[in-house]
Amino acid sequence: MVSPLASAAGRLPRWIVAGVATLAVGAIPLAALMAQPVAGSFTVQETGRSYALLQDAVAAIGDGSGTIVVAPGVYDQCAVQKAGRIEYRAAEPGTAIFDGGICEGKAALVLRGESAAVRGLTFTNMHVREYNGAGIRLENGELAIVQSWFRDSDQGLLTVNGKSNRITIDKSTFTRLGTCEGRGGCAHSIYVGDYGELEVTRSRFEQGRGGHYVKSRASRNRIANNSFDDTGGRGTNYMIDLPEGGSGMISGNWFVQGKDKENWSALIAIGAAGGKYSSDGLVIRDNDARLAPGITRKPAFIADWTGDALAIGENSLGANIKPFESR
Repeated sequence: MVSPLASAAGRLPRWIVAGVATLAVGAIPLAALMAQPVAGSFTVQETGRSYALLQDAVAAIGDGSGTIVVAPGVYDQCAVQKAGRIEYRAAEPGTAIFDGGICEGKAALVLRGESAAVRGLTFTNMHVREYNGAGIRLENGELAIVQSWFRDSDQGLLTVNGKSNRITIDKSTFTRLGTCEGRGGCAHSIYVGDYGELEVTRSRFEQGRGGHYVKSRASRNRIANNSFDDTGGRGTNYMIDLPEGGSGMISGNWFVQGKDKENWSALIAIGAAGGKYSSDGLVIRDNDARLAPGITRKPAFIADWTGDALAIGENSLGANIKPFESR
């Protein structure tokens, strides 16, 4: 059965359709899927030196700056970046796959250097006993994610609190992520703690397996021109949850709420945990929201706990979706 978003592909911007197609499994060569890590898998672009282990390439850059080019292959490796400014880049987007390798019981990439960028990589099967295994665990520094795919894991991106750096995510896909099985609470497709600023653009969220699609405690959030297709979701909650409030913009997004929900009462939640940051002027406009076929419940498009002066503009809402609800 084709989802409402898929059937409406003709209405979506070309960058959404192209971005998903680029990351499709069918686009990955069979040789890449079957490859094993060998000498030369990870090349530091600036020196031309190659390594069989990702951690060795990271250590070679140390507290400097460098780019690690990842050859096509499936890797059960992981790495911890303790310093420096490193870009992790697939030689060919979509062909470098990190499958199940976890460092420090946290993630495939544990980042606590000055900055990091991730381009064209795929992260899959990231699971830990605490149910919060991630493709990327960000503990310090700025982070940019471009044209990457996170799938079939406890969660995609997880950050710590207490930082004031910027996170940007563009043209990336988040598939079958999230769970509420852990004792410490739910995991999400993206969970950003009190980290400063989050920007998510031109990305796709689909088939969630629990928790929220985007949960951010950052003081400023820009979530624009993304698609949230929950038709294949199971036990999911909000599409966007800003539990501490915050400024910024939610605009140009496509939402379809699916049938199998743990919490269907709203698509966007503002300040549910008390609203540490003012949401005065938070812009929510030019979004398109629908319910999957056959659903008759009546969720709120925006549920607000803050009472702040949100800047709600025009949004296109399908049948049974209430524009706003104060809680």
